[in-house]
Amino acid sequence: MSGQEATLLPAADLLRPCPRGVLPLTEILRLNLLSPITLAFALGIFARVVKSEFSLPRQMYTGLGIYLLFALGLKGGVELAKEPLGVIILPVAVTLVLGCIRPLTSYAVLRKLGGFNTDDSAGIAAHYGSVSAVTFIAALTFLEGMREPVEGYLPTLLAILESPGIHIALAIGALKQADRTESMGSVLHEVLTGRTMILLVGGLVVGYFMAPGTWDQVAGFYDGAVFKGALCLFLLEMGVVAGERLGDLKESGLFLLAFGVIMAVIHGVVGVGAGLLAGLSPGGATVLGAMSASASYIAAPPAVRMTLPAANPTLSLTASLAITFPFNIIFGIPLYYQVALWMT
Repeated sequence: MSGQEATLLPAADLLRPCPRGVLPLTEILRLNLLSPITLAFALGIFARVVKSEFSLPRQMYTGLGIYLLFALGLKGGVELAKEPLGVIILPVAVTLVLGCIRPLTSYAVLRKLGGFNTDDSAGIAAHYGSVSAVTFIAALTFLEGMREPVEGYLPTLLAILESPGIHIALAIGALKQADRTESMGSVLHEVLTGRTMILLVGGLVVGYFMAPGTWDQVAGFYDGAVFKGALCLFLLEMGVVAGERLGDLKESGLFLLAFGVIMAVIHGVVGVGAGLLAGLSPGGATVLGAMSASASYIAAPPAVRMTLPAANPTLSLTASLAITFPFNIIFGIPLYYQVALWMT
């Protein structure tokens, strides 16, 4: 990257140092499969499979989500304040391009190859045009374990990728019937003022304008072991939710199963390559690849419900939550990391 280099955050001291690229993919997969967050997620799925009554209280689950998103925004804002504008322009531009490509390719595959109707194709594409913040956090945690530094402003890219893809996919579906276009303003307001955007963007703004040295006063609560412990609890409940959707795979068919995996890999590899071209480090490119490979199950559903009420929510949520999300958490993130090393 020309000009000033971006600030790279050192990885947490979780594992013994290992030279970049030495570990084979099988070892990277093993380390990821045996990580606390992956095992917590698997436990949640197991609890639902054996029909356990376990489930986190709704208020606790909501509170953990609020904490994780706000902490993510705060840390990103603090690091963003350290960066000159010239450093982030190209990564931001690449992220916007990814936000446009992902819903268009998803819609085309679903409509032309899958034979889904316009509403369902646009509804699923809206989920795959947005991003999963939990996948983003899991990618950061994985890279800390691999002792791979990443750019501190990556939460900014997460916030940028959250919204455009939803609106592109919804516009495709809404424009098929003119009377639906009247609701686009409501959808835009819903997405931009939703909890995810408020916490992420608001956290970025707060972190960016913090007075020098004040981050140290709250870093112990919003970073480190507390953050990772909260993430484990959140993934435990996410496993329960994903386990509830496993039965829907029978109704969704093999095409949706293949779509959820193959599109994740394609978008993930494209995201990694785009990140490296934009000057991101291998760790940063891995995170961008994981974001590009992910699908939303928080911001997208209400937007789809408002604009495309005829779209089947079971298809969208099954694909994003029961197929793509587990694949990325267990196999995808290590794969994108290895691809980044190969490309580098």
